Amino acid sequence: MDVSQYLEIFLDETSEHLQNLNDQILVLEQEPENMDTINEIFRAAHSLKGMAGTMGYKRMQTLTHDMENVFSEVRNGNIKVDSDMIDILFQCLDALEQYTELIRQTSDEGTEDNENLIKALNEILSGQKKGTEPAAKEETAAVAAQEAPSDGDKWKDIHLGDPEKHVFREAVKQGKNVFGITVKVQESCLLKAARAFLVFKAVEEIGEIIVSSPSAQDVEDEKFDLDFSLLVITEKSLDDLIKAASNVSEIDKVTGGVVAVDEEPAVQEVAVQEGETTAVATAEIASASNEKTTTAPAKTEKKAASKPIVNRTVRVDIEKLDVLMNLVSELIIAKNSLVSATEAQGSASSAVNEQVGYLESVTTSLHESVMKVRMVPIESVVSKFPRMIRDLSKKLDKKMELYMSGEETELDRTVVDEIGDPLMHLLRNSADHGLESAAVRKERGKPEVGSIFLDAYQDGNNVVIEVRDDGNGIDTEKIKKKALDKGIITPEAAELMSEKEIIDLLFHAGFSTADKVSDVSGRGVGLDVVKSKIEALSGEVEVKSSFGEGSTWTIRLPLTLAIIQALMVIVGDEKYAISLSAIQGIEDIENSSIKLVQNKEVINLRGSVIPIIRLNEVLDIETEKQDRDHLIVVVVRKGDKLAGLVVDELIGQQEIVIKPLGKYINKSKLISGATILGDGEVALILDSNALI
Repeated sequence: MDVSQYLEIFLDETSEHLQNLNDQILVLEQEPENMDTINEIFRAAHSLKGMAGTMGYKRMQTLTHDMENVFSEVRNGNIKVDSDMIDILFQCLDALEQYTELIRQTSDEGTEDNENLIKALNEILSGQKKGTEPAAKEETAAVAAQEAPSDGDKWKDIHLGDPEKHVFREAVKQGKNVFGITVKVQESCLLKAARAFLVFKAVEEIGEIIVSSPSAQDVEDEKFDLDFSLLVITEKSLDDLIKAASNVSEIDKVTGGVVAVDEEPAVQEVAVQEGETTAVATAEIASASNEKTTTAPAKTEKKAASKPIVNRTVRVDIEKLDVLMNLVSELIIAKNSLVSATEAQGSASSAVNEQVGYLESVTTSLHESVMKVRMVPIESVVSKFPRMIRDLSKKLDKKMELYMSGEETELDRTVVDEIGDPLMHLLRNSADHGLESAAVRKERGKPEVGSIFLDAYQDGNNVVIEVRDDGNGIDTEKIKKKALDKGIITPEAAELMSEKEIIDLLFHAGFSTADKVSDVSGRGVGLDVVKSKIEALSGEVEVKSSFGEGSTWTIRLPLTLAIIQALMVIVGDEKYAISLSAIQGIEDIENSSIKLVQNKEVINLRGSVIPIIRLNEVLDIETEKQDRDHLIVVVVRKGDKLAGLVVDELIGQQEIVIKPLGKYINKSKLISGATILGDGEVALILDSNALI
């Protein structure tokens, strides 16, 4: 069987299962007795094992099989969860992630058997076995066998409501039989849900399923152990029903009996028949078509199966969305050209203008729709951080807890793919540099367990992500001393620097305040990466700190990097675009109101002193218009900093498509891209962050 066509699905679903296991094992560490969590972990491990086995990845299957055995013993109450077991389970998850990454790159799981992990898992199991007395265990098992009902009787435990009782009574009046059966799947079965679906299908060939325990949806989602029970109305005999279910391969046994449907239901025992396994078959898992019926069947013939529940989501390759986005971009450029052409003609008929206006509204709606399709929650990035903080807590020997909010906040897929590293660096920075040791925290009257917060929320056309901690805060004197030692600043400059300027030195490449290099930090690689990555995404990062109380790192990112609203301006003979999200306002300033502070031009705007940036000088463009009495100043913001950009003329607001400049022009930080205007001309997009 060629399984290569299923590789992408396998990789996607494996990643989801591994993340689910990571999350659930973290919960299990805090709540060792939580049976819902234990069951969820068991199901995820079982699904992983089945998927790996189906795809032929034997090493992955072996490791997940041994993990599943441990979870099974935990679920049965034979093993208690402890810190050592959690550590081993996390090491197993890391090994499974390595297998997955290898498969992603080479379609092969490699040759690493992870024997040390398999040995550790088996030691957990054998430790449990050694700790029990064999004689006592046998005696307990014997008592249990006498007291507990057999697996075959499980269908008797199904609780019947009045609607079901009514349906059964009506069926008996019509001369039909009502049977209950319990179907047990073989332990070695890899695709339980597929087998169950085939049983449902076989039973529905000769009867009608009224009740399923667990529910049909749970059975389809593989949320059952090895058996499930059905209550069925049929004209056939019980033997025929059991035979139909037994004929499905990988079914261990099927047992059943008659359901009595009088006022006080009693159960009559009937013969049991076991079905042996036949050839292994594969099946597509389809939606179960056996939803509970609450009305009596009016006719004797078999009722048509109800409509299956269709999954409302589809997986789409990101490259296909990129192509779609590019086509929408070209459409917007064409629309801008059409608008320019009709404006140039001037005498276009009202019908043409009306259609152009309609085209504008449709392209804007289309752009918004494509943007929404590309948006993904940042949860896909931040979900791995609780595990990382747990590992850092052990490695650094500090007590810490991570609190996250706003994981559902959505960003463009291209942005989400890039923010993982910056956020990881900020969290590691908080854990290592920010939080103090438990002893120091106790002395300062703080809780022994340090808190790190990761909050995300939307703010207009931006998404804001904050990483904060209740730790030591930033020691500006220490930063200044390190910067002087490294020769990054001169003693004269150090005297004049504000606290904020000193803190900004942390973003300098190669700068670190760590006294010794560890595998967590101290190499000076981190905050400069954060700054460069975030600014490459047209975002910004700033930090606020209170010494002894903690720090807050704020990242502000645009929702999209493809199509933006911009203000078009003219400097000299050239047109430029400035992102509307960065603009605070537009001012008409008298030339005489410009003052000099430390030999730099500033204006006093409603009580705020704002530096002036003359674009013709920065961009080296000749212009005579800036010698006039009045200047046009576009006030832009970066965090809490403002600056005024002096331009010659304003063209107006326009929806523009950002086109990258390419690798030939990658040195100019002032320009973040280019756009094609309606008349085919190319205009450069100014990066106001870099200008400030």
